[in-house]
Amino acid sequence: MFSAIARVFRTPDLRRKIAFTLGIIAIYRLGAHVPTPFVDFPNVQSCLAQSGSTEGLLSLVNLFSGGALLQLSIFALGVMPYITATIIVQLLRVVIPHFETLYKEGQAGQAKLTQYTRYLTIALALLQSTTLVTVARSGQLLGNGAPECQQLLTNDIWWAQLLMIITMTAGTGLVMWFAELVTERGVGNGMSILIFTSVAATFPAAMLAILNTRGVEVFLLVLAVGIVVVALVVFVEQSQRRIPVQYAKRMVGRRTYGGTNTYIPIKVNMAGVVPVIFASSLLYIPALIAQFNQPQAGQEPAPWVTWISQYLTRGDHPLYMLVYFLLIVGFTYFYVAITFNPVDVADNMKKYGGFIPGIRAGRPTAEYLDYVLTRITLPGSIYLGLIALLPLVALATVGANQNFPFGGASILIIVGVGLETVKQIDAQLQQRHYEGLLR
Repeated sequence: MFSAIARVFRTPDLRRKIAFTLGIIAIYRLGAHVPTPFVDFPNVQSCLAQSGSTEGLLSLVNLFSGGALLQLSIFALGVMPYITATIIVQLLRVVIPHFETLYKEGQAGQAKLTQYTRYLTIALALLQSTTLVTVARSGQLLGNGAPECQQLLTNDIWWAQLLMIITMTAGTGLVMWFAELVTERGVGNGMSILIFTSVAATFPAAMLAILNTRGVEVFLLVLAVGIVVVALVVFVEQSQRRIPVQYAKRMVGRRTYGGTNTYIPIKVNMAGVVPVIFASSLLYIPALIAQFNQPQAGQEPAPWVTWISQYLTRGDHPLYMLVYFLLIVGFTYFYVAITFNPVDVADNMKKYGGFIPGIRAGRPTAEYLDYVLTRITLPGSIYLGLIALLPLVALATVGANQNFPFGGASILIIVGVGLETVKQIDAQLQQRHYEGLLR
């Protein structure tokens, strides 16, 4: 293992790529701590020290920004606008035929879709930065009644707010550019690497908080649970159902093509972390509606507002956990159905003379693939739901929701991106030394 790592740094091209990636990561983390103009940074830090964690979508955005959101830094929005834009463009392929045509055109079509994603990212960044500045100006960003939490901005005149919005939007554009640079000149997928960096940056503070507030016994218990969870996530993320495919021999001139055996890999978790993001976003909507319908002083809240506040905003409530779990299962099936089309796969196999042994080509193949996909998605969706419930279970048992890093979207991102990056380094090593990083 150590000799393989030494080979990584002895390879000049790979060494340059890793150094470039680490440099971009350092700049990204530095920008996460540079405050936006007209932000009272001491007040923000004091308010963060007094406040608990946020719930719902805001906590998810703060996680993906590495804590920069609540600090109102120039990279406050982080990669969330780009992630949202990418998901929206993927979903639009089902609704808009032009997007599906571009997707099938190859490199030129993909470049056009990437351009649309960039434009949508900037538009979403403008919308989200405007919302963030408005909430920070109202003093409700952290939900704390302390005086310093009501004065997060040093100047709330219109042009100061406009400058803050432009700065945060420009920061999102810069993060998007960093991600593309890492993809072109570094190691791994740039956006995934930046998400990995943001999530991993919260781990040391979370573990230290558990040690200081809950004691050594709980800290060691959380560490042991974390090791087991990471091992299980690695096992499931690597698990796949391999459907064998054979290609018939065919003569083209004097050459013989086909006659090979391969397989279609269907992963247990094909949806990744997207269903968790969908479910968190959807569950935050009722709480957001209830927040905008709070009664004035001296008035009783409406019954539906009280019900939402009691059952759909508390992460430790059984009803909240059940709805969250069911939403994740449903969105897993929905996203897998969008990203994997059995009919297209069957048509491509038939076009090139491929078939599954024992299954006729064409429609029977599509039905068989759909049958296998439906069955294998069930354990994958249950697995996603259980992993996402870990922080909520920690909240209900030891009261460590904001300090429990081994669960939900964070652990899926850490393990998934880590595995893909190691595989890319291994592939590049094999090209040069015929021996990779992994054995």
